[in-house]
Amino acid sequence: MPALYVMIPAALLIVAIAIYIFFWAVDSGQYDDLDGPAHSILFDDQDPNHRAGVDEASGQPPATAPSQPKDKAPPHV
Repeated sequence: MPALYVMIPAALLIVAIAIYIFFWAVDSGQYDDLDGPAHSILFDDQDPNHRAGVDEASGQPPATAPSQPKDKAPPHV
């Protein structure tokens, strides 16, 4: 029973901190762009103009991306 005198206020403090962090995130704009990250996974990182899908659908050969330096690893490695 004496443990409840410590655990209940500790639980209320943790809930209050979680609510504060949630409202801070909402006020600072963390949830403003919900669609951008979902759509960004559809595009290839190495295609800066995101034209590979459009070129493929129109039947044109895909445009080549600018060459990367040999010592730089691709972003997916």
